Amino acid sequence: MAAALPISIVIPTYRRDAVLVETLQALLALEAGAHELLVIDQTEAHDAETARALEGLAAQGRIRWVRQAEPSIPRAMNAGLQLATQAVVLFLDDDIRPEPGLIAAHDAAHGVHPDVIVAGKVIQPWDEGRDYSADTHFHFAAHRPHWIGEFMGGNFSLRRDLALALGGFDENFVRVAYRFEAEFAHRWVAGGRRIYFEPAACLHHLKAAAGGTRTYGEHLTTWRPDHAVGAYYYGLRTRKFGDFAARPFRSVATRHHLRHPWQIPATLLAEFRGMAWALALHMRGPRHVEPVSDPKPK
Repeated sequence: MAAALPISIVIPTYRRDAVLVETLQALLALEAGAHELLVIDQTEAHDAETARALEGLAAQGRIRWVRQAEPSIPRAMNAGLQLATQAVVLFLDDDIRPEPGLIAAHDAAHGVHPDVIVAGKVIQPWDEGRDYSADTHFHFAAHRPHWIGEFMGGNFSLRRDLALALGGFDENFVRVAYRFEAEFAHRWVAGGRRIYFEPAACLHHLKAAAGGTRTYGEHLTTWRPDHAVGAYYYGLRTRKFGDFAARPFRSVATRHHLRHPWQIPATLLAEFRGMAWALALHMRGPRHVEPVSDPKPK
């Protein structure tokens, strides 16, 4: 990297191989890069080629490769917050292609709007080639800056000390960790802070078919509660009890279930199991982290 901006990049990763290496190489090739790149790796074992590539990048000091035994998105992100050495932390997905100005745009936005979450632009595969320049409503592939109420977990930055002062990300968001960003945003906004969408901080989400949350299957067809539990826990934590109660019925009121009505029982089973799991987690209380000051790279 020709220039290192005062930002720590944190990439939580789970069961990603070649696409993870490609993501890291693309970030390391940016002209204006980050001061450090932490990879919080929850993968049990990589293929040989990926393992060699990660070992090589770590040995060269180009990444900090941190292994985490149990997969958990919020726990990996909290580890990144605790280990980061820079004041601003940028969280990115492990299957992306960054635009050249991604990191510089995050840095510049914090200079103009201190103490905010900067949410970057995310171009999904279905957004490629589409012209959204005339849109007046907000979406995460929009062309214009916006003040918003939530953010996407795969491209956002914030001050490390402010995030830790809130307790970081709630580790009760298990498995797919659906809505963990929304719950953090709820606490952030309730504390009087704001979220700014900066379209110049742009990346392309490759949406890799394997690994990551795709490990837990398709939410429309699975009987497992891995996708549903986060939605119910979010409803409890934010006191949106109406949404909590209505979700089981909304979950089967879809075009998919209209075409595949025999899958309704499996979906309802997943929803009610997720509801029970969320109630148990809520009764235990949130799982936050304690601030760690002045971390030293190992």
